[in-house]
Amino acid sequence: MRKDDVPVSSLSPLSPPTSLSPPVPPPLPPSEAPVRRVSFMAARPVRLALVLAPLLLAAGWALANRPLAHEGAARLVAADPWWLLAGGGFTCLTWVAASCVRQGALPDRVPPGLLLASQFAAGAANHALPGGLGAHAVTVRFLRTQGVPLARATASVGLYSLAKSGAKTVVLLVFLAVSPAWRRLGDLVPDGRILVPVGAAAGGALAVAGVLLTVVRPLRRPVTGLVRSALADARVVHGRPCRVLALWGGAAAMPLVQGGALVCVGASLGLGLPWEQVVLAYLAAGTAVGAVPAPGGLAVDAALVWTLVAFGATPAVATATVIGYRVLTDWLPLLPGALVLSALVRAKVL
Repeated sequence: MRKDDVPVSSLSPLSPPTSLSPPVPPPLPPSEAPVRRVSFMAARPVRLALVLAPLLLAAGWALANRPLAHEGAARLVAADPWWLLAGGGFTCLTWVAASCVRQGALPDRVPPGLLLASQFAAGAANHALPGGLGAHAVTVRFLRTQGVPLARATASVGLYSLAKSGAKTVVLLVFLAVSPAWRRLGDLVPDGRILVPVGAAAGGALAVAGVLLTVVRPLRRPVTGLVRSALADARVVHGRPCRVLALWGGAAAMPLVQGGALVCVGASLGLGLPWEQVVLAYLAAGTAVGAVPAPGGLAVDAALVWTLVAFGATPAVATATVIGYRVLTDWLPLLPGALVLSALVRAKVL
């Protein structure tokens, strides 16, 4: 029998013809490995940029403020190291107090160690955005990674700011009541020619915000939802004694430990003012111009030098004290804070 005469039925249906090419494998579904590899490669540059951004920001800030950094460091070299060490201890207590207020403003419990690390890293982010926005952004991102809803995290920022400003005002009133140096603050109050335009600008801003919330419905809905969530969380928080103690106790302790750091720096440089006057000067200057949107607290520093001079300090020593305070509380922790911020971003905590 010839090869061509072989019956078709004798051929196995599973054996492919020898003259054909190997079968092509079926295409992979869209959710297979190639798509994952593309998304992973696209996420790596973004993650690397987020890790390096705080370090580049810290380096750029140091280069842009070389004269101030050099002068403050030179003054601190000649200062009393033991007083500076005490000021460093008060600076560390500032982050502890901030962590207590953050936890007290939130019904959910977050890991205390990571919360403290996030507040230390938030100090580096504060140099990029004015008005504490950098610290609030870092805190909201941290709370989101801990499973806290966005509305609750944002509401906790509002309650944190309210408790911080309210407690600072109460502490200021107490110092004004017990210290006779408050009479010297009358010379620092601006006249009516300055207060009138400032009040008009503030009233105009509130009027514009009210009109926008009334007219623009897409803006009114999220704002009313945020206010409703904030009020509900505030009721829950104030129903727990431990949260109330953490919120208001930490908010009252924060300006005191910050003023304590300023007292230690002034004592190391021979400022020559009693500690209660130094703390009162810090509270008055921070309350007067604390809302000015200037990064790095530049407006507070200028008002603080002015207030210390009004209390009887010499301008040179008052300026050196404020520069030393800023070096101790902001500039020295800047690089470690940026490193911690980068580490938290790399560990996906932020």
